[in-house]
Parts: sequence; C-alpha cells; structure tokens
Amino acid sequence: MKPLAFSLVIFLFFSCASAPFARVDGKVEESDYAGSVTLLEKEKKSLYTGRDNILYYLDKGMLAHYAGLYTDSSDLLESGERAIEAAFTKSITQEISTYLVNDTTRDYDGEDYEDIYINAFNALNYYHRGELEDAMVEIRRMSNKLQNLSVKYGAILTNLQKKALEEEAAVPPDENAPSQFSDSALARYIGMLFYRGSGRWDDARIDRDRLRVAFANAPEVYPYPEPSSLGEDLSIPGGMARLNVIAFGGLSPTKEEETLRIPIPPARYIKIALPKMVSRPSEVERIEVALDGGERFTLELLENIEAVARETYKKKERLIYLKTIIRATVKGATSSVLEAAAADQEGGTGLLLGVLSLGAQVYAEASEKADLRISRYFPGKAYVGGINLEPGVYSFSVTYYGQSERPLAVFRYEDVPVKENSLNLTEAVCLR
Repeated sequence: MKPLAFSLVIFLFFSCASAPFARVDGKVEESDYAGSVTLLEKEKKSLYTGRDNILYYLDKGMLAHYAGLYTDSSDLLESGERAIEAAFTKSITQEISTYLVNDTTRDYDGEDYEDIYINAFNALNYYHRGELEDAMVEIRRMSNKLQNLSVKYGAILTNLQKKALEEEAAVPPDENAPSQFSDSALARYIGMLFYRGSGRWDDARIDRDRLRVAFANAPEVYPYPEPSSLGEDLSIPGGMARLNVIAFGGLSPTKEEETLRIPIPPARYIKIALPKMVSRPSEVERIEVALDGGERFTLELLENIEAVARETYKKKERLIYLKTIIRATVKGATSSVLEAAAADQEGGTGLLLGVLSLGAQVYAEASEKADLRISRYFPGKAYVGGINLEPGVYSFSVTYYGQSERPLAVFRYEDVPVKENSLNLTEAVCLR
C-alpha cells in the first residue's frame, strides 16, 4: 500500500474515535445525567481501553456529580486523582515506547486542568453530602496543585530540549512563556462560601481577596470583570440570609490532530502529528434565577474553564512538541538513510534496502499520530450569583437562555430552606 493510501485508512479509522460516545452525549444533551451514567457504564468496554482508566474515572465521576450521585462521584474522582498521581511517575517501559511509536502507547496521565478541577467538584460533592470540612480539604489540595504547576515540567522540558539538539531536530523558541495563571477564581469562590458557611469570616475574606488577585494576575484567563455579587457575599445584613447559586454551562475542550509533513532528501518526509485543543461552542448566553416571589438576578461569569484548560496546557504542549519532533526526526532519518544506501547498491542488496526504506516510511506514516485522549464532561464555564433574603423556604427557577432569548433549559428548585448564618448553595448544570 502506498504511504498516502495507508495514511488515508489510518485517518478514517481514528476520525471515528468519538463516535462511540454519541449515545452518552445524547443523554448529556438532554440533561439526563443519571441515564448517561448508566449508559456509560454499560458501554464502558467499547469506550475505554486498558490505558484509559483515568478517562473512565473522570467521565463517569463528573456525570455522577451532575446526576446527584455525590458519594459515587467522590469515589470515582478520588480514584482518578490517585491514578493521575501514579501515572506521572510512569514506568520506563511505557516511556520508551512513546519514543518508538507514539504517546498513545502509554497510560493516559490526565491534563493539568482535569487534575485541578477534580478537587473543585469533589468539594461540591462533600458540600452536598453535608461534609464541609472534607470539602475544605479538597480546596486546599487544589490550591497546592496550582502552586506546583509552574515547576511540574521544568526538568522534563530541559532534558527534551537537550535531546532535540543532539538529534539535530528543529527546536522552536519558547513562545509559551510561563503561565500567569496561578490561582483559580472558582476555587477561591467555593472556599469563600465554605468558610463563610462555617463562620470563619476572616478566612472567607482572605479567599475573596485571593479571588480578586487571581483576576488581576491572569488577564488572559480573566479578560472580564469579577462578578459584581462578590461585594454582597460577605456583607449580609443582620437577620438576613443569603442564597448563592453556582451554574455550569457548556463543555470543556476536546482535541484534534494537526499534521505537518516536512520533506527531507532525497525523496522522503518527516510526519509530525500534534494534538491541539479545540473548543466545543456552547449555546448558553445568559442564566437567570427567578424566585416565585418575584425577585430575579442574573448569574455572572466567574471562571472560563476552557481558558484555564488552554493556559495550563501550554507547558505540556511544548513537551509533546519536543518529543514528537525527536521521534519523527528519527523515523524520517531512518527511511532517508536506507533510501540513500539503496541508491549506492546494485542488485538484490539495493532492492532490499529500497524496500526497507519504503517500509520505514510507511511505518512512520502509520505510527505517527497524536494522542487525542481527554475527558469529555467537565463544564466549559462557571457562573455565580446570590441574593439576600429573609430566612425562610423558597422555590425558584434557574433558566439558561441562548442567543434567541428562548430558554435552553429550565430547572426548578422547590421548597429550598434559606437559613441565617448558614451556607445556602444551589448548583445548576446545562452542558449544551
């Protein structure tokens, strides 16, 4: 089979990789999260390989959270977190195979934003279970991960840059300077609410201030104003209670392959296949909370999770780029050297070397592919808002609107107690 034809077969095969998730995605589109959990478990063997355990834990854990299965979600997300920790110190055998074939030969080790938000959603799991102290532990774990993020890949990148120079591979300038993202507004917001709910007002003010610093320090991630409701979250009048609402909308990014072929003499090429994060556009334009008594307020964007995903991916993306360049250069050089040797030989030896050269090129074409694995069900954005109310029992709706101002989804909350000196937090989700 000619290299081009072989490449086409490979492309068509892997372009269908997301098709098995179509039925689960359909349940998610309908906000049938319990149904999506059941279906994902039923089709687990066709959706995940033995190297995708982390993806399974994250996907099912997030869907279980949306379905209100908070204990199950905690168990799954914690299993995913432990697996990510273990995968970062991967075996030598798996690491060697990534240089010989591609990155899909190793266990999926998780994206940094996935590892970060595991704790945010597990904190919410614990809150819904009435375990506020455990929720705070999750927020502290998330904070520690953010602090360590800037140095996580330092030594690995340095070693890869040296190896790339030894292989005479093209090493581009580091355009991805160290990320300015060092804290999560979502983590600080949840922490502020949890501290306030437990009566630790000084700690709540510290997290509110850190939230504002997060906005100031990372304008690429937060190019919009902080939610105006923050001014009221720690200024609740005496005798009043506060209802807070956090709503998630859209879906986090996926990955697509970007392929480049660089000619090398005399008649071969180097194939470079890189994973690129791509957006999944959301229909959500506005989210409004309407109480049955007539009060209304609009939720404001707190965290663009997609922007955080892209920003935290920068260092790892460069690591992937360097490894891919090294691997592709070696594969391409092998074919080119064999071809040149074949030209210098006659008879059977030249023919054999020519066949080996072609085989090396076909192998490089077939084996060089990007690792497109990524979790599917983290939300794309987080919105927040709140209102001060007389203590009591309230019923209200959370409505998601699209561009046409027609409701995309309406969620009802009946007879919700809103207590003084307590955290009254409601969560809504529409992943369209």
